[in-house]
This record gives sequence, C-alpha cells and structure tokens, in this order.
Amino acid sequence: MKILHIARTLPQEQLGPMYLIRALKDAGHEVRALYVPDPLWLSKFRDYAPDIVTWSVMTGSHTAIQDVNRLLKSKFDFFSIMGGPHITFSPECVLRPEIDAVCLGEGEAAIVDLANALEAGEEWRGIENLAYADDKGEMVKNPLRPLVRDLDALGQPCRSVIYDAQPVYRDSPRKVIVTQRGCPMNCSFCFHHAWRKKIYNVSNAEYVRKRSVSHVIEEALEIKANYPLSFVHFVDDIFNIDDEWLEEFSRRWPVEVGIPFDAILMANMTKESHIRQMKEAGCIYARVAFEAANDYVRNTVFRKKTERKHLTDSARWIKKYGIRLGSLNILGGPGGSLRDDIDTVKLNIECQVDHPLCSIIQPYPEFEINEITKEMGIAVAEYDEFSPYFNREATIEVKDKRSIENLHKWFPLVVRFPKLLPLAQKTLRYRLTSWPLLIAYMLFSEWLVTEQNTLYNRAQGNRSLKHWPPIDFTARVITKGIIRFAGNLGGKYVTRQAMRLQMGDERVAAHME
Repeated sequence: MKILHIARTLPQEQLGPMYLIRALKDAGHEVRALYVPDPLWLSKFRDYAPDIVTWSVMTGSHTAIQDVNRLLKSKFDFFSIMGGPHITFSPECVLRPEIDAVCLGEGEAAIVDLANALEAGEEWRGIENLAYADDKGEMVKNPLRPLVRDLDALGQPCRSVIYDAQPVYRDSPRKVIVTQRGCPMNCSFCFHHAWRKKIYNVSNAEYVRKRSVSHVIEEALEIKANYPLSFVHFVDDIFNIDDEWLEEFSRRWPVEVGIPFDAILMANMTKESHIRQMKEAGCIYARVAFEAANDYVRNTVFRKKTERKHLTDSARWIKKYGIRLGSLNILGGPGGSLRDDIDTVKLNIECQVDHPLCSIIQPYPEFEINEITKEMGIAVAEYDEFSPYFNREATIEVKDKRSIENLHKWFPLVVRFPKLLPLAQKTLRYRLTSWPLLIAYMLFSEWLVTEQNTLYNRAQGNRSLKHWPPIDFTARVITKGIIRFAGNLGGKYVTRQAMRLQMGDERVAAHME
C-alpha cells in the first residue's frame, strides 16, 4: 500500500509519525510524507496517489486538518485516518463522511493491521484501537489493545521519510529523542493523567515505560552517522524518573555518543547527584517545571505535588554545576490571581532562571483542569473554541485576563531584567501595549535561543564568526521573517490551487496561510 502522512511544519520534528512509519515500512508498505504550506502540495499528492492518508491531529489545528482532508477527499480517492491525543479524547470527528476511521491510543500495531487489511481487501472494521461510523451514522469504538510494553521492540523511529519531506528537520543540528512513554504525575493540565485513567485505566507501573540506555544510544549513533547532529533535545516529561537508568546513561553517553543535550527534570524527584551525573554526561541545559509560585495553584489546582523548596533546591543545584537553568511556568490558573502570577515571576527572579518559558493555562476537555474550570463556570466547552496560539492568549475568562496576557509577554524580559518589573506592572492592563509586547517577546525569545545556541556551539568547539551571538541572532530573525513571508506566499498559492479545483472553501484558505 502507498501511504502518505500529511502535516504542517512545526518548530520541532514530531516523533510519533516516525514510529508509525517505522512500523509500516517494517510491514512492507511504502510511506511518504508531505508538509504544508507547499506551493506544489496538490500536484505532489496527485502524482503520488496514496491509498491511505494519515494525519496527526492537535487541538487548535484540528479544524484546519479536517478541512484540508475534506478538500482532498472531494477530488481524490483514498482511505483517511486520523490519530493522536486530540482524536483519542474527541473521536466524534469520525462521524464526518470524509473521515474513514480514527485511531485511539497507541497506533503502531493498529495502522499496520489496517494497511494489511486494505491491501488484502479484507474487512478492517474489527481492528482494535480503531473507531468508525457505521451504516446508521453512529460511532463504533473498538476495544484497545494493551499498551506497548517493550519500547525497544518498536525499533528506531524512521527519520528518513520525514527528513526527505521536510529538509528543515533534516538539516538542523538539533535532533529530538524520547526515551520513555508515560508519566506518573497527575498534573491537571496534562494529557497523561486522562490518557492513563480514562483511556487505558492502568497503573503507573503499567503506564510508564522506559527504553533501554543501549537502544537510546543506538538511535543517537544512527542519527549521527546519517544526519547533522551537534545537540540532542530529550523530550521526556521527566528525564530523571529512574535512578539506575540515569546512572547508566550518564556513564555511557559521554563515552559512546559525546553529544551535549538538554532535558526536563521533575523537581520533587531531583537530587543533587542527578545534576552532577547529568553535567558529567554533557547536559548543558535543564528545565524545571515551576508552573506557579502559589502553593494552592501549584499543588491543589495544577496537582504538581512539589514544595517550593523542591523548586529552589533543583534550581540551585543546576546553577551550581554550571548548567543553563530553564523554567516552565503557567499563568492564569483558575483560583489564582494576577498577584499570584507576578509572584511566579518573582520566584523565577529569585532562582536566577536563565531561560524562562511561560504559557497560559488551556483547560482542554477531558483534562482534570477542565473539570475544575467547569465547577467554576469558566470552562471552554468545545475543542473548536481553542486557539492554536495557546501561548498567546487565555481561553478562559479569568479575572484580569488582559493583564495576564500582557504579563505573559513581559515574563522572560522581567525575569532576566528584574528592574523592569515596576514598569511591567504599570502597563499590564493596557490594550495598546499588547502588540509592542508581543514583538518584544518574540525578539527576546529569539535572543534566548541564540544564547542557547552559543552554549551548544561552545560545547562542540564551534567558535567561528557566524556563531558570534549578534550575528546568530540577526540571522535567526531575518531567516524566520523570510520563512514566514514565503510560507504566506505558499499559502496564497495553495488557495488559488483550491479555487481551481472549485472548492472555494475560505476556511481552508485561511488555515493553509
């Protein structure tokens, strides 16, 4: 079978499709990928003529994906299947006639069974993990197969298909690796607790699974042998979840791989020995989830189970061993106040955070935070009401909404330059400051990345003029501007293509731009 994965180009490569592609290729199927916006996307689709089209769906961009799928279905014949956490929690989109099936939960085995059945002309509707609309237009959800226990058995994620389709990912010296699936925490704003309890109904022991150190190192060496690689970004929710695993990794990684990396740590699990081991292994950037300074918001609302001392100790140890300190923060938590969010800024200042990252709370349906906001009467009822710009605006009508949105833009600047805090507090409630603050936020965020790149380059011994921070920063800003401009041009070209196909769907045009 010829299978095509279509996705929008995101700032970071996605590993989920790579694992699905590995499973399909190992089963003997042909797989390609297509990234939009692309001026030639329709002709590429027509030339390849796929039998199956797969989509990974995220909340906020789900309507765009469904609309583009509808456009393609109106002109081409293929089997359409969607998957991902959004679909797992909201499979009702399968009732739309242009969507043939959706995949719930982990999909490696299900997508292979589907491709095999369609190729053989066999019945596919009984395949586990799939949902579909029956002849009466009612949704049928098949049982879920057990979670994958042995992650090593999945093989290495297939990067070549994704990299061939999107050279931006291939050419980047920074590659993404994940070493585990699952998380034992019950953070109310994260999908894991809902996935574990509502979808699979399993214990933490069953849900949290770790790849072997050998398998992770094998992946890094495979990347290093075939693509540019000077830095690894580990995307595990909690990198320091297993003491024995971390000890083995820290001992072997610098000897066998020798590539600097970054990771996310859970403060209430972090020990000074973890930081020492990671420093020796080559960690140059570590992020800790602060979320909120207020104990009630952090632990009762967000369910973090971390004490303030956990946060300050972790930060102190990271700074002690000369690792760049990053923080993860959430503003606008229900039950909190603008004063609480300002205290979160002050906590970051106290800990001398180098790279503060901040978002605004998004109470997605099925997440516990949504239940909390329902009780308060401020929940977002429908997925379609969520903006894809989750890090720019509040979706719930919290008190001081505009001030919180403006504080979000001020956040990294004030943490790094505390003397700006009095000025920031005076400007929070004004609408006119929103756009200037957004521009300043975006530019300073690029500068933070430049600082990060400087660390990466120094760790690799790259001290050429092009890596000088002012030059790197200028190049990043200009390049992103060109990419955004070119992307918009591509989107307009796609719109014209769609009109030639007599679709005339304004929503598709807007999303593709």
